Amino acid sequence: MSQPDLLSRFPRVRLIAGPTPIQRLDRLEQLLGDRRAGVSIWAKRDDFMELGGGGNKLRKLEFLVGQAKFEGCDTVIAIGGVQSNFARLAAAACAKTGLACELVLAQMVPRDSSIYQGNGNVLLDRLFGARVHILAKGEDASKFATDIASEIAAAGRKAFMATLGGSTPTGCLGYVDCAFEIALQSAELGLDFDQIIIPNGSGGMHAGLAAGMVVAGKDPSRIRAYTVLSAENASLLATVDKTNVVLALLSKSERVGPKDLEISGTQLGDGYGAPTPDMVEAVAIVGRSEGLLLDPVYGGKAFAGLLSDIQNGTISPGTNVLFVMTGGSPGLFAYADALNSN
Repeated sequence: MSQPDLLSRFPRVRLIAGPTPIQRLDRLEQLLGDRRAGVSIWAKRDDFMELGGGGNKLRKLEFLVGQAKFEGCDTVIAIGGVQSNFARLAAAACAKTGLACELVLAQMVPRDSSIYQGNGNVLLDRLFGARVHILAKGEDASKFATDIASEIAAAGRKAFMATLGGSTPTGCLGYVDCAFEIALQSAELGLDFDQIIIPNGSGGMHAGLAAGMVVAGKDPSRIRAYTVLSAENASLLATVDKTNVVLALLSKSERVGPKDLEISGTQLGDGYGAPTPDMVEAVAIVGRSEGLLLDPVYGGKAFAGLLSDIQNGTISPGTNVLFVMTGGSPGLFAYADALNSN
Protein backbone atom coordinates (compact mmCIF):
# COMPACT_ATOMS: atom_id res chain seq x y z
CA MET A 1 0.00 0.00 0.00
CA SER A 2 1.40 3.40 -0.96
CA GLN A 3 1.63 6.16 1.63
CA PRO A 4 -1.33 8.21 0.30
CA ASP A 5 -3.43 5.03 0.00
CA LEU A 6 -2.91 4.51 3.73
CA LEU A 7 -5.39 7.33 4.33
CA SER A 8 -7.99 6.22 1.79
CA ARG A 9 -9.98 4.17 4.32
CA PHE A 10 -10.80 7.27 6.38
CA PRO A 11 -13.84 9.43 5.48
CA ARG A 12 -12.72 12.72 3.97
CA VAL A 13 -14.23 15.85 2.44
CA ARG A 14 -11.84 17.72 0.16
CA LEU A 15 -11.40 21.34 1.24
CA ILE A 16 -7.96 21.98 -0.27
CA ALA A 17 -7.29 22.11 -4.02
CA GLY A 18 -4.06 20.15 -4.36
CA PRO A 19 -0.67 20.44 -2.67
CA THR A 20 0.27 23.80 -1.19
CA PRO A 21 3.39 25.29 -2.80
CA ILE A 22 6.91 25.41 -1.40
CA GLN A 23 8.90 28.55 -2.16
CA ARG A 24 12.29 29.91 -1.22
CA LEU A 25 12.32 33.15 0.79
CA ASP A 26 15.02 34.83 -1.30
CA ARG A 27 14.30 38.40 -0.25
CA LEU A 28 14.34 37.46 3.41
CA GLU A 29 17.68 35.71 2.94
CA GLN A 30 19.09 38.83 1.27
CA LEU A 31 17.83 41.04 4.09
CA LEU A 32 19.36 38.79 6.74
CA GLY A 33 22.69 38.73 4.93
CA ASP A 34 25.47 37.16 7.00
CA ARG A 35 23.06 36.66 9.89
CA ARG A 36 21.48 33.71 8.13
CA ALA A 37 24.77 31.77 8.32
CA GLY A 38 24.25 30.22 4.89
CA VAL A 39 20.94 28.66 5.92
CA SER A 40 18.49 28.28 3.01
CA ILE A 41 15.00 29.25 4.15
CA TRP A 42 11.96 27.83 2.40
CA ALA A 43 8.25 28.15 3.17
CA LYS A 44 5.52 25.55 2.83
CA ARG A 45 2.52 27.76 2.08
CA ASP A 46 -0.25 26.20 4.15
CA ASP A 47 -1.65 29.71 4.40
CA PHE A 48 -2.24 29.51 0.64
CA MET A 49 -5.65 27.83 0.51
CA GLU A 50 -8.88 28.98 -1.07
CA LEU A 51 -11.41 28.39 1.68
CA GLY A 52 -12.09 30.66 4.63
CA GLY A 53 -8.90 32.70 4.43
CA GLY A 54 -6.71 29.59 4.39
CA GLY A 55 -4.64 27.91 7.04
CA ASN A 56 -3.38 24.60 8.32
CA LYS A 57 -6.57 23.68 10.20
CA LEU A 58 -8.25 22.91 6.87
CA ARG A 59 -6.08 19.80 6.64
CA LYS A 60 -7.57 18.55 9.91
CA LEU A 61 -11.07 19.58 8.90
CA GLU A 62 -10.98 17.48 5.74
CA PHE A 63 -11.00 14.40 7.95
CA LEU A 64 -13.13 15.83 10.78
CA VAL A 65 -15.91 17.02 8.46
CA GLY A 66 -15.56 13.74 6.57
CA GLN A 67 -16.12 11.85 9.82
CA ALA A 68 -19.06 14.09 10.74
CA LYS A 69 -20.72 13.41 7.39
CA PHE A 70 -19.99 9.68 7.70
CA GLU A 71 -21.67 9.61 11.11
CA GLY A 72 -24.75 11.39 9.75
CA CYS A 73 -24.23 14.60 11.70
CA ASP A 74 -25.86 17.84 10.59
CA THR A 75 -23.94 20.16 12.94
CA VAL A 76 -20.33 20.68 13.94
CA ILE A 77 -19.55 22.07 17.39
CA ALA A 78 -16.02 23.48 17.47
CA ILE A 79 -14.18 24.58 20.61
CA GLY A 80 -11.37 27.13 20.66
CA GLY A 81 -10.12 30.41 22.03
CA VAL A 82 -11.79 33.69 21.11
CA GLN A 83 -9.46 34.23 18.16
CA SER A 84 -9.30 30.55 17.17
CA ASN A 85 -8.16 29.90 13.60
CA PHE A 86 -9.64 26.42 13.90
CA ALA A 87 -13.07 27.83 14.78
CA ARG A 88 -12.96 30.25 11.83
CA LEU A 89 -12.08 27.50 9.38
CA ALA A 90 -14.61 25.11 10.92
CA ALA A 91 -17.26 27.75 10.21
CA ALA A 92 -16.05 28.12 6.62
CA ALA A 93 -15.90 24.34 6.09
CA CYS A 94 -19.44 23.97 7.43
CA ALA A 95 -20.67 26.73 5.12
CA LYS A 96 -19.03 24.96 2.18
CA THR A 97 -20.42 21.52 3.03
CA GLY A 98 -23.91 22.49 4.21
CA LEU A 99 -23.49 21.77 7.92
CA ALA A 100 -24.66 23.98 10.75
CA CYS A 101 -21.85 25.30 12.94
CA GLU A 102 -21.74 26.15 16.64
CA LEU A 103 -18.55 27.81 17.92
CA VAL A 104 -17.73 27.73 21.63
CA LEU A 105 -14.99 30.30 22.23
CA ALA A 106 -13.24 30.40 25.59
CA GLN A 107 -11.25 33.21 27.17
CA MET A 108 -7.79 31.63 26.82
CA VAL A 109 -5.90 34.93 26.45
CA PRO A 110 -6.07 37.87 28.89
CA ARG A 111 -7.05 40.40 26.23
CA ASP A 112 -10.43 42.07 26.65
CA SER A 113 -10.23 44.91 24.12
CA SER A 114 -13.10 45.33 21.70
CA ILE A 115 -10.88 44.55 18.71
CA TYR A 116 -9.79 41.26 20.28
CA GLN A 117 -13.29 40.21 21.30
CA GLY A 118 -15.04 41.18 18.06
CA ASN A 119 -12.60 41.65 15.18
CA GLY A 120 -10.27 39.28 13.30
CA ASN A 121 -11.42 35.67 13.34
CA VAL A 122 -14.57 36.45 15.35
CA LEU A 123 -15.81 38.78 12.62
CA LEU A 124 -15.26 36.07 10.02
CA ASP A 125 -16.88 33.38 12.19
CA ARG A 126 -20.13 35.31 11.98
CA LEU A 127 -19.76 36.11 8.27
CA PHE A 128 -19.45 32.37 7.61
CA GLY A 129 -22.81 31.84 9.33
CA ALA A 130 -21.70 30.17 12.55
CA ARG A 131 -23.57 30.66 15.80
CA VAL A 132 -20.88 32.12 18.05
CA HIS A 133 -20.83 31.63 21.81
CA ILE A 134 -18.14 33.76 23.49
CA LEU A 135 -17.85 32.49 27.04
CA ALA A 136 -17.09 34.45 30.17
CA LYS A 137 -13.73 33.99 31.86
CA GLY A 138 -13.68 30.71 33.79
CA GLU A 139 -16.67 29.21 31.99
CA ASP A 140 -16.22 25.53 31.09
CA ALA A 141 -16.07 25.26 27.29
CA SER A 142 -16.36 21.47 27.20
CA LYS A 143 -19.49 21.47 29.37
CA PHE A 144 -21.00 24.32 27.36
CA ALA A 145 -20.39 22.40 24.13
CA THR A 146 -21.80 19.19 25.60
CA ASP A 147 -24.95 21.04 26.64
CA ILE A 148 -25.37 22.36 23.08
CA ALA A 149 -24.94 18.83 21.72
CA SER A 150 -27.67 17.61 24.10
CA GLU A 151 -30.04 20.37 22.93
CA ILE A 152 -29.34 19.42 19.31
CA ALA A 153 -30.00 15.74 20.06
CA ALA A 154 -33.26 16.62 21.85
CA ALA A 155 -34.37 18.40 18.67
CA GLY A 156 -33.84 15.20 16.68
CA ARG A 157 -30.58 16.27 15.10
CA LYS A 158 -26.99 15.09 15.55
CA ALA A 159 -23.85 17.04 16.39
CA PHE A 160 -20.18 16.25 15.83
CA MET A 161 -17.83 17.55 18.52
CA ALA A 162 -14.55 19.05 17.28
CA THR A 163 -12.36 19.70 20.30
CA LEU A 164 -9.61 22.29 20.81
CA GLY A 165 -7.65 22.81 17.61
CA GLY A 166 -9.14 19.73 15.98
CA SER A 167 -6.19 17.77 17.38
CA THR A 168 -7.95 14.45 17.69
CA PRO A 169 -6.35 11.38 16.11
CA THR A 170 -8.72 11.81 13.17
CA GLY A 171 -7.81 15.47 12.78
CA CYS A 172 -4.11 14.63 12.92
CA LEU A 173 -4.48 12.58 9.72
CA GLY A 174 -4.47 15.85 7.79
CA TYR A 175 -0.84 16.36 8.72
CA VAL A 176 0.11 12.78 8.07
CA ASP A 177 -0.99 13.62 4.54
CA CYS A 178 1.09 16.82 4.65
CA ALA A 179 4.20 14.81 5.58
CA PHE A 180 3.67 12.66 2.50
CA GLU A 181 3.14 15.83 0.45
CA ILE A 182 6.41 17.35 1.68
CA ALA A 183 8.28 14.14 0.85
CA LEU A 184 6.98 14.20 -2.73
CA GLN A 185 7.73 17.90 -3.18
CA SER A 186 11.22 17.46 -1.73
CA ALA A 187 11.91 14.76 -4.31
CA GLU A 188 10.62 17.02 -7.08
CA LEU A 189 12.87 19.85 -5.88
CA GLY A 190 15.83 17.51 -5.47
CA LEU A 191 16.20 18.91 -1.98
CA ASP A 192 16.13 17.17 1.38
CA PHE A 193 15.09 19.53 4.18
CA ASP A 194 17.30 19.19 7.24
CA GLN A 195 14.80 20.91 9.50
CA ILE A 196 11.04 21.48 9.29
CA ILE A 197 9.97 24.37 11.52
CA ILE A 198 6.47 24.60 13.01
CA PRO A 199 4.55 26.01 15.96
CA ASN A 200 3.08 23.56 18.46
CA GLY A 201 -0.21 24.54 20.09
CA SER A 202 -2.62 21.68 20.72
CA GLY A 203 -0.04 19.37 19.14
CA GLY A 204 -2.08 17.85 16.33
CA MET A 205 -0.04 19.30 13.50
CA HIS A 206 3.23 18.13 15.04
CA ALA A 207 1.84 14.68 15.87
CA GLY A 208 0.48 14.19 12.35
CA LEU A 209 3.71 15.32 10.70
CA ALA A 210 5.80 13.14 13.01
CA ALA A 211 3.63 10.08 12.38
CA GLY A 212 3.80 10.72 8.64
CA MET A 213 7.57 11.02 8.80
CA VAL A 214 7.82 7.72 10.68
CA VAL A 215 5.62 6.00 8.10
CA ALA A 216 7.74 7.49 5.31
CA GLY A 217 10.92 6.16 6.94
CA LYS A 218 12.16 9.64 7.89
CA ASP A 219 13.51 10.90 11.20
CA PRO A 220 10.74 12.80 13.04
CA SER A 221 13.34 14.72 15.05
CA ARG A 222 14.04 16.86 11.98
CA ILE A 223 10.75 18.57 12.82
CA ARG A 224 11.60 21.42 15.20
CA ALA A 225 8.57 22.87 16.96
CA TYR A 226 8.14 25.90 19.20
CA THR A 227 5.45 25.52 21.80
CA VAL A 228 2.99 28.42 21.94
CA LEU A 229 0.47 26.94 24.40
CA SER A 230 2.01 24.70 27.07
CA ALA A 231 5.29 24.47 28.93
CA GLU A 232 8.00 22.68 26.97
CA ASN A 233 7.95 19.33 28.79
CA ALA A 234 4.15 19.13 28.93
CA SER A 235 3.97 19.90 25.22
CA LEU A 236 6.57 17.24 24.44
CA LEU A 237 4.86 14.48 26.41
CA ALA A 238 1.42 15.33 25.00
CA THR A 239 2.77 15.36 21.43
CA VAL A 240 4.56 12.03 21.89
CA ASP A 241 1.31 10.51 23.11
CA LYS A 242 -0.68 11.97 20.19
CA THR A 243 1.89 10.75 17.67
CA ASN A 244 1.70 7.19 18.99
CA VAL A 245 -2.11 7.23 18.97
CA VAL A 246 -2.01 8.34 15.32
CA LEU A 247 0.46 5.58 14.44
CA ALA A 248 -1.89 3.08 16.09
CA LEU A 249 -4.85 4.51 14.14
CA LEU A 250 -2.83 3.91 10.96
CA SER A 251 -2.25 0.30 12.11
CA LYS A 252 1.50 0.89 12.32
CA SER A 253 3.64 -0.82 14.94
CA GLU A 254 6.29 1.91 15.22
CA ARG A 255 6.24 4.21 18.25
CA VAL A 256 8.12 7.37 19.23
CA GLY A 257 9.53 8.56 22.55
CA PRO A 258 10.52 11.97 23.94
CA LYS A 259 13.98 11.73 22.36
CA ASP A 260 12.42 11.41 18.90
CA LEU A 261 10.70 14.83 18.93
CA GLU A 262 12.15 18.34 19.17
CA ILE A 263 10.14 21.01 20.99
CA SER A 264 11.51 24.32 22.24
CA GLY A 265 9.88 26.49 24.87
CA THR A 266 12.00 29.56 24.11
CA GLN A 267 9.25 31.51 22.33
CA LEU A 268 6.31 30.91 24.68
CA GLY A 269 6.78 34.21 26.50
CA ASP A 270 4.04 34.90 29.01
CA GLY A 271 1.86 32.19 27.53
CA TYR A 272 -0.65 31.41 24.81
CA GLY A 273 -1.58 34.43 22.71
CA ALA A 274 0.68 36.76 24.68
CA PRO A 275 2.68 38.97 22.29
CA THR A 276 6.47 39.01 22.52
CA PRO A 277 8.94 41.52 21.04
CA ASP A 278 10.57 38.72 19.02
CA MET A 279 7.19 37.71 17.56
CA VAL A 280 6.44 41.31 16.54
CA GLU A 281 9.86 41.58 14.91
CA ALA A 282 9.42 38.28 13.05
CA VAL A 283 6.02 39.31 11.69
CA ALA A 284 7.50 42.62 10.55
CA ILE A 285 10.62 41.21 8.88
CA VAL A 286 8.69 38.59 6.88
CA GLY A 287 6.08 41.15 5.88
CA ARG A 288 8.64 43.73 4.77
CA SER A 289 10.92 41.32 2.93
CA GLU A 290 8.45 38.90 1.33
CA GLY A 291 5.02 40.52 1.55
CA LEU A 292 3.82 37.46 3.49
CA LEU A 293 1.72 37.42 6.65
CA LEU A 294 2.58 35.48 9.78
CA ASP A 295 -0.04 35.27 12.49
CA PRO A 296 0.78 36.63 15.96
CA VAL A 297 -0.09 33.51 17.99
CA TYR A 298 1.49 30.61 16.10
CA GLY A 299 3.58 31.40 13.04
CA GLY A 300 5.05 34.64 14.38
CA LYS A 301 6.48 32.94 17.45
CA ALA A 302 7.73 29.92 15.49
CA PHE A 303 9.47 32.14 12.95
CA ALA A 304 11.03 34.13 15.80
CA GLY A 305 12.39 30.81 17.05
CA LEU A 306 13.75 30.00 13.61
CA LEU A 307 15.61 33.32 13.40
CA SER A 308 16.95 33.01 16.94
CA ASP A 309 18.16 29.44 16.44
CA ILE A 310 19.94 30.33 13.21
CA GLN A 311 21.81 33.07 15.04
CA ASN A 312 22.72 30.95 18.07
CA GLY A 313 23.80 27.96 15.97
CA THR A 314 21.09 25.54 17.13
CA ILE A 315 20.13 25.37 13.45
CA SER A 316 23.42 24.47 11.84
CA PRO A 317 25.00 26.85 9.29
CA GLY A 318 24.39 25.90 5.68
CA THR A 319 21.34 23.72 6.29
CA ASN A 320 18.07 23.67 4.32
CA VAL A 321 15.13 24.73 6.45
CA LEU A 322 11.42 24.46 5.63
CA PHE A 323 9.09 26.72 7.60
CA VAL A 324 5.44 25.65 7.49
CA MET A 325 3.31 28.80 7.20
CA THR A 326 0.17 27.85 9.07
CA GLY A 327 -1.99 30.85 8.16
CA GLY A 328 -4.06 32.75 10.68
CA SER A 329 -3.60 36.22 9.22
CA PRO A 330 -7.10 37.39 10.34
CA GLY A 331 -5.72 37.26 13.87
CA LEU A 332 -3.38 40.13 13.04
CA PHE A 333 -6.33 42.52 13.16
CA ALA A 334 -7.11 41.45 16.71
CA TYR A 335 -3.54 42.29 17.74
CA ALA A 336 -3.36 45.71 16.10
CA ASP A 337 -2.40 47.38 19.37
CA ALA A 338 0.64 45.14 19.86
CA LEU A 339 1.73 45.25 16.23
CA ASN A 340 1.30 49.01 15.79
CA SER A 341 3.81 49.56 18.57
CA ASN A 342 6.56 48.26 16.28
